Amino acid sequence: MSQITFNQDGTINFGDYTLTFTDEGFEFDGNILASEFTQEYSFGGSTSGYAAGGFAPPYVNIIDKFPFSTDANATDVGDLSQARRDGAGQSSTTSGYTSGGRSPGYVDTIDKFPFGTDANATDVGDLTQTRDITSGQSSSASGYTSGGYAPPNVNTIDKFPFSSDGNATDVGDLTQSRRGPAGQSSSESGYTSGGFTPTPSPVVTIDKFPFSSDINATDVGDLTQARWGPTGQSSESNGYASGGRVQPSYTNTIDKFPFSSDANATDVGDLMQSRYRQAGQSSSASGYTSGGDDSPGEVNTIDKFPFSSDANATDVGDLTQARYGAAGQQV
Repeated sequence: MSQITFNQDGTINFGDYTLTFTDEGFEFDGNILASEFTQEYSFGGSTSGYAAGGFAPPYVNIIDKFPFSTDANATDVGDLSQARRDGAGQSSTTSGYTSGGRSPGYVDTIDKFPFGTDANATDVGDLTQTRDITSGQSSSASGYTSGGYAPPNVNTIDKFPFSSDGNATDVGDLTQSRRGPAGQSSSESGYTSGGFTPTPSPVVTIDKFPFSSDINATDVGDLTQARWGPTGQSSESNGYASGGRVQPSYTNTIDKFPFSSDANATDVGDLMQSRYRQAGQSSSASGYTSGGDDSPGEVNTIDKFPFSSDANATDVGDLTQARYGAAGQQV
């Protein structure tokens, strides 16, 4: 067996052979093996969370940004193309998206704003139908908008590309038509949890649909309580649904369910205050819940809870204004 030696210059010796890492890739004994490195897509961000739009009242177009590295207040870094509430949030590696909403009529607008600089959003496409109170999911290549209120409630799953600016296409259906669900994203699937059915009544359903193919969602589990208006967060291994309205009261529950298997959620902690229709953001280490309505009014609270352990959230900052119905993004 050849001896393996790790050198201070970053090279590795395998007996008489040398593995060398360079800016262009890596070489093994002088032969180029790769010209670039690829990194698996992760939904969680490493730098900042965003909350776009909402209802103060009146309708607002503000895009707020707050850091993940420190606990601090948000700053106003741009505007949506139109003031609106209850749009869905999606995130690529370079841009944030806000799709649908109400302004005060129902809209189908897909807005995009850059993460690399603080700037206003631009209108880059349309959903297949006007609607609000939807949920958002993101794969490495596409944004998804599922469910919502047209009216009536809808079960549509829309998909739009990150690589180019264009309209969404209808790629499947949820198991129930409902508004006000939470959205979560694993590396392979989108999830839509909770919501409000046409009955009307809150539901516990956790739906899952694949990113690899365009098909209908399947029911893979239940939240711990029926509610609508929660928000979603996603770690590498779990989806979270925080807050919501359980009719007629509000809840502060943080639910967690696994991505590795189809299973029910468990109650793993509490938000700082009971509220619904807040924005959700995800870093690689923590879930964030920003804004919302706690009855009797709108709040500006930014809560944070850890992914590494099951614990209550802590208040780590404020949005620039109290509001509900903002869309969440992260980078």
